[in-house]
Amino acid sequence: MPTAQSYLPDPRLPGLGEAFYDAVEPARFPKCEPRFLNRRLAQNVGLELDDESWARHFCRFEPLPDNLPQPLALRYHGHQFRVYNPDIGDGRGFTFAQLRDNRGRLLDLGTKGSGQTPYSRTADGRLTLKGGMREVLATEMLEALGVNTSKTFALFETGEELVRGDEPSPTRSAVLTRLSHGHIRIGTFQRLAFYGEIENINALVRYCLEHLYGEPPVDDPKENAVRLFDLVSGATARLAASYLAAGFVHGVLNSDNINVTGESFDYGPWRFTPEWDADFTAAYFDHYGLYSFGRQPEAIQWNLAQFAGCISLVTDAPSLSDGLARWSAKFENELVGALLQRLGVTTREREEDRELAAALLRALQSREAQIDRVFFDWRGGREPGEEPYPSSHFRELASRLKDRQRIPTHPYWSEAVPCSMHIDEVEAIWAAIADEDDWSPFEEKVSAIRRMGEAMIHDGAAA
Repeated sequence: MPTAQSYLPDPRLPGLGEAFYDAVEPARFPKCEPRFLNRRLAQNVGLELDDESWARHFCRFEPLPDNLPQPLALRYHGHQFRVYNPDIGDGRGFTFAQLRDNRGRLLDLGTKGSGQTPYSRTADGRLTLKGGMREVLATEMLEALGVNTSKTFALFETGEELVRGDEPSPTRSAVLTRLSHGHIRIGTFQRLAFYGEIENINALVRYCLEHLYGEPPVDDPKENAVRLFDLVSGATARLAASYLAAGFVHGVLNSDNINVTGESFDYGPWRFTPEWDADFTAAYFDHYGLYSFGRQPEAIQWNLAQFAGCISLVTDAPSLSDGLARWSAKFENELVGALLQRLGVTTREREEDRELAAALLRALQSREAQIDRVFFDWRGGREPGEEPYPSSHFRELASRLKDRQRIPTHPYWSEAVPCSMHIDEVEAIWAAIADEDDWSPFEEKVSAIRRMGEAMIHDGAAA
């Protein structure tokens, strides 16, 4: 059970009013078998849970003390592959609780696969076990690489057989809980704009400023809207940059999948591209590469433009247009920072950093080595030598790294190969589970990812 000293329930969504959500009932599952419990996250939010408490709260979804008495399915719209869809919302998930972490941030415990809601349409509201396993791996890997991501809190196998058209059926079922810095999406604002709900837009702007960005709103709604847009613009620029530095492809960057905090979440057909391939896609249905690796910044900026259109109903459009025009420069600056952070080198004057990042990009774009291998071998500015990296692109990188060294000391950097998360690895992990119910490869991969994350934090803190 939660400890009274550090568990800080803070259910804020009801204060927005019933126009923002629908109260729903969780599904009743035949079984609750834990497959992943994020005990370190539970500690960060003051939850001390025994095995039965984990199942009671995160599979059967009995309310946490002094929190939401009933789960809330949030209402939103969204552009899906640039086509507006007013018939969506939380269709297989809900917000289960809100609480403060050990940094004072307001966080949501949200679900995936927890049953049908008014927005399920013809779907069953369920999640496959494979989909849940994949989301654990995505969030663990992205967190280790420094991406602002939701965290998988719990994954339970639920004992149902699901039929899916895009994978062998029937397949095993699961329910997942994520810990996220809010579930307010660009699509949440789109729904309010669609119905012309001006007062609700202003109320949501105030909610986001106060509870998600920790900034007290002022009396002027126009000023609030412009300030929020500027914050979301910066956050989404960091998100786009971090995806590229991580070699990550989200797969479905629809406006209902863009959180106004800039936190990445909701992982379906994600992949990590082995090489710096701008055309690499994650979703088999992304026939035109709309959300390919190299087009993700464009997709995120396009979604930001939809956000600007929504809040232009409550503020002056020219201020938003000016802010939108500055997004590309923000993204470029963030990309320089994200690349050098993953490389683990000292920073210098802005122009020197830009030139180093450009040289690193040219080396990566040559596709002479895989992304994970390059960042591993060159970590801290160490130069692996000409034999493995003889090309002019890497020779230029070596020359620009002189006097930039920050020698990594964590034992991880002395291992034979870097930790990676490519599709063949994911499929092999799932095959062991599907064929033999062997979870050891999954558990070993999570441990390896966390070791890499610890190494990156260790060397950053030591600098």
